[in-house]
Amino acid sequence: MANLRFRKKSKLNRTTPFQWALTVMLTLLAAFMLLPMVYLFNHALKPYHELFLYPPTFLARQPTFENFYDLLVVTKTAVVPVSRYLFNGSIVAIATIVLGTLISALCAYALSKHRFIGKKWMFSVIIVSLMFAPETVQIPRYYVISKLGLINTYWAHILPVIALPVIVFLFKQFIDLLPDELLEAARLEGANEFTLFGRIILPLCMPAVATAGILIFQSTWGNMETSTLYVEDETMKTLPFFVSTLTSGLANSVARQGVAAAAGLLMFLPSFVLFLLLQRKVISTMAHSGLK
Repeated sequence: MANLRFRKKSKLNRTTPFQWALTVMLTLLAAFMLLPMVYLFNHALKPYHELFLYPPTFLARQPTFENFYDLLVVTKTAVVPVSRYLFNGSIVAIATIVLGTLISALCAYALSKHRFIGKKWMFSVIIVSLMFAPETVQIPRYYVISKLGLINTYWAHILPVIALPVIVFLFKQFIDLLPDELLEAARLEGANEFTLFGRIILPLCMPAVATAGILIFQSTWGNMETSTLYVEDETMKTLPFFVSTLTSGLANSVARQGVAAAAGLLMFLPSFVLFLLLQRKVISTMAHSGLK
């Protein structure tokens, strides 16, 4: 009898041919999706003579770090070194992540757990704003930044991208799942709204916070718009603007391609590492918030 039960249990746990085929197919699909990243790494490590081979090669035959050395040499004699662009980009990214996450979470908390006049109208405006293309708001943004006297400041980088409707929507969908009874119990214990937000809402929304941090970082780290439109001082521009100027204005498109490849890899690495560190929380957020 025990042997029969073991056989039945083993049949239930046995992998079917369809599951094997699905596993193989998903593995091949995952490997295919990794190809752009593999190419990006290899392209940055190609020596100069391999960058223009025909037919082009996918993998570097003689990998070298010469492109990264050339990147430092190009900016060593420049008025503004690459470290300054990197510093500006880091400051802007960190400030935008902290302020953007905090403001979006506060807005979502009010929309989700409080009642006030115009609540549905305000949320509808946020949803509608998701349909606007970035180009449609460039002139109003520049007008606001100029009138506030923020040209050539860090706020010119931070303020235009600090409010992201998709982050507010993400937080609201996540906070809607939290039971109202939990907040009511905390209020009976004497907790005020800031205590509720700081000690209950944010800790329970950490997967959403991690996802918001990644999305805000990606939109800020690669943003060249603020450096082009709102900043004239070269020492206040960020790394994406510097990368865009490596090959622009040259007599041909061949020069500095290795340097541009190395700079492109440096632009990609922070987002890649951040996603690897927080990928579990991102998946949890997408599963609970309904955001696809």
